[in-house]
Amino acid sequence: MEIGIYGLGRMGANMVRRLVRSGEHRVVAGNRSPGPVDEVVSEGAEGAYSMEELVEKLETPRVIWVMVPAGDVTEQALLKFADLMDEGDILIDGGNSYFRDSVRRAQMLKERGLRFLDAGTSGGVWGLEVGYCLMVGGDSGAYEHVEPALKTLAPENGYAYLGEAGAGHFVKMIHNGVEYGMMQAYAEGFEILEKSQYDFDLRAISSLWNQGSVVRSWLLELAESAFEKDGHLESIRGYAEDSGEGRWTVLEAINEDVPANVIAGSLFARFASRQDDSFAMKVIAALRGEFGGHAVQEASTKYPEQK
Repeated sequence: MEIGIYGLGRMGANMVRRLVRSGEHRVVAGNRSPGPVDEVVSEGAEGAYSMEELVEKLETPRVIWVMVPAGDVTEQALLKFADLMDEGDILIDGGNSYFRDSVRRAQMLKERGLRFLDAGTSGGVWGLEVGYCLMVGGDSGAYEHVEPALKTLAPENGYAYLGEAGAGHFVKMIHNGVEYGMMQAYAEGFEILEKSQYDFDLRAISSLWNQGSVVRSWLLELAESAFEKDGHLESIRGYAEDSGEGRWTVLEAINEDVPANVIAGSLFARFASRQDDSFAMKVIAALRGEFGGHAVQEASTKYPEQK
């Protein structure tokens, strides 16, 4: 099929590459700055150096997948594309948008004659090789139209239509809340090991736990990788940002009267990481760097002044 992707950051550019490498799709790639466009053009994509050019290069019904930061950046990109596209065209938001924003945007685009999909996208920097888990909500007809691209982007059984507008981003929000809790549990366990009377090889324990243990996981594989690079994470500052989904998950837990103790605790632990250093937060910072390419602060980085 034919698809445009706008936003060539860590994930967007690799999604372009995965689609191009399949040989099954015509991919037009756009970005605010030209450098990333030049890079994927050299690998087989067609380039678009403005939003207008991206729209012009696609046949109707156009499919444009937006991969830009959540919030106003996404809002403005969708509004601009809505002004350029024709009735029946499809816009996909693959970022980590708040599901309530997706519900509102779907209605706004519908009034303009456009079809909208909210596609929660998980896979980080590893998605190029292993595929992306895609959680999709919105117009069911649009989903059927773009399914060939979803099938290429995802591993086997790695994508699904989950319901009306907002459903995809809601499921991705909860996914990320669960991720917070899992990382916090690993982090606290490794801190107890690191502070014990024994001189443990944390890389070796990560590897050991992945051999048939009930706590084996890809996150443990990434922990092993992080400990292999720096056995006691001495070069990493125990500082972890939160990108919004954890907060939204806790808010929805409150709205639904669900006692989300672990997820809430893991969110608050990230707040605490910005006040003092801890080995547990070093583990979380390292894991975020391993799976998502998120920036890791060096241990020498000073903490911001507290107000």
